[in-house]
Amino acid sequence: MIFKPSKKKRKDVALVLSSGGARGIAHIGVINALEKHGYNITSISGSSMGALVGGIYAAGSLKTLEDWVKTLTKLEVFKLMDFTISTSGLMKGEKLITELEDMIPDRNIEDLEIPYCAVATDIINEEEVVFNKGKLYNAIRASISIPTVLKPYVIDGRHLVDGGVMNPIPSNRVERNKNDLLVVSNVNSRLENDGEKPSTPEEALKPRVSVPEDVNMARKAIINLQQNISKLISPTNHNKTGIFNLMNRSISLMLYIMSDNILREYPPDILVKTDRNKYGTFDFYKSAEIIQYGEEACEKALKRIKK
Repeated sequence: MIFKPSKKKRKDVALVLSSGGARGIAHIGVINALEKHGYNITSISGSSMGALVGGIYAAGSLKTLEDWVKTLTKLEVFKLMDFTISTSGLMKGEKLITELEDMIPDRNIEDLEIPYCAVATDIINEEEVVFNKGKLYNAIRASISIPTVLKPYVIDGRHLVDGGVMNPIPSNRVERNKNDLLVVSNVNSRLENDGEKPSTPEEALKPRVSVPEDVNMARKAIINLQQNISKLISPTNHNKTGIFNLMNRSISLMLYIMSDNILREYPPDILVKTDRNKYGTFDFYKSAEIIQYGEEACEKALKRIKK
């Protein structure tokens, strides 16, 4: 017989989910662990991938998202990449949102099961934009717009990019209730690496199974384009200073420093940390193990609190 704590005994949690690309899939495992231990998530805020996971959770459909991402292969991740000829981003980002909408219908943020907000960045006016009303997928699409990777999302004439550019851990945006706990899941921490290297864009695009020739040719064309832009990039050496490695490592370092400063300004009651170097921005095909990694990290954080 499984013991489930009564609602009166459950501790209320204001949950903040950081940005971090595919690393943010670990937030799913964090939420699973919190619920398993009887914590009651009463509000949530998120940036970038944290906005996506948090929004789907607030809509009551996290299990649907979890089941889907666990099935993703390199080929399926590739098929979601709607490449475009544009100076503002490599992909449009429409395929991903359409796929999510097919599984989990859009709704207004005001109608979600718990209070939720997402943050994005108005890159022209250099302002933070907070979504706490309006269409959920507008908020998610704006917040996940990694600069140069996804095209900015234009709403009311504002060009919106990744929320992590200005606020990778939106602790100052989450709704607080009396006696709740502030819990932060930060996937941009720097921990001791276990030796596993994150995937480069080329490795993430390389399929493990046979694919149709037209898809294979498109993949090769994209990789050739990347290699022509950056002669120095090496898919087997993560210390090379090719343009894509430089971009990925620079963003990762920026997020680490900004996140550290935010955590000092808004110290959480419980901090769940996962290593920014364990998985790469493009490692969505590793979702099952990333979720497990997040759950294990949360278990460790909860044990530290008990001690």
